[in-house]
Amino acid sequence: MPTVSETLLGPERKFSVEFMPPRSDDEEDGLWLAVRRLEALRPAFVSVTYGAGGSRRDRTIRITERIAEETTLLPVAHLTAVGHSVAELRHVIGSYAAGGVTNVLALRGDPPGDPMGEWTAHPQGLSYASELVGLVRSLGDFSVGVAAFPEKHPRSPDVETDTRFFLDKIRAGAEYGITQMLFSADDHLRLRDRVVAAGGDVPLLPGIMPIISLRRLERICALSGQSTPRDLAEKLGAAADPASARAVGMDHAIDLCRRLQDEGVPALHFYTFNRAGAVTEVLRALDMIPARV
Repeated sequence: MPTVSETLLGPERKFSVEFMPPRSDDEEDGLWLAVRRLEALRPAFVSVTYGAGGSRRDRTIRITERIAEETTLLPVAHLTAVGHSVAELRHVIGSYAAGGVTNVLALRGDPPGDPMGEWTAHPQGLSYASELVGLVRSLGDFSVGVAAFPEKHPRSPDVETDTRFFLDKIRAGAEYGITQMLFSADDHLRLRDRVVAAGGDVPLLPGIMPIISLRRLERICALSGQSTPRDLAEKLGAAADPASARAVGMDHAIDLCRRLQDEGVPALHFYTFNRAGAVTEVLRALDMIPARV
């Protein structure tokens, strides 16, 4: 199985997609419909999130393994440290390896229930994502990615400290980073510049999702701890109806992707919320749909 780093090589424009573990069998049917639709568009890789505090761990493992076995897609398994002992983490990593999944995104993870709540390590667990990277790398031939934060992680006291934490993850063996959802190309470029200046020249993939309502924008920013982009919020708020708001969000996402591609990002990473429509629309506007689809 190739590594994510290998899939990012070459000059052609690339994208990846992220799915969420479903909460029910009906939601799982919808997920597989999105998987099959996006498979035809040839993403560089797909990732499956772990659920808050590992709350949907079993589904995540099963779906990730099924993607590896039944599709042509390259799966990346999410893994979080929150709520797990080292022994439990070793078991999950072993389950991924047994299923043929050797690409992992290692995250410290948010506290379950309240992402902005107090973070407490498991008594027999890990405290930092860099420790989780090191654990995964010590247990086999894994390719590991990590999260990156253009505005800084909400728990980091300043940008310099946040950059240092990211470099710790790279030194522990991480090969690339994927940002939280972002709304400004300048934010991503500033992150890239400071990481490179600090000696961490690894691929950084910008996280993209078209935001089609002011309510959704405010919800995402509240959960992630990042500032609300004023221009986008004003345009969404001024939209006359849901269709107009959707058009605003789609235009913003397409313009953002074009600017990032002009700046040479290795790939665009789309948060799908288990839907294929918006991603497909953006890719079509970017002329990234294969001719046969």
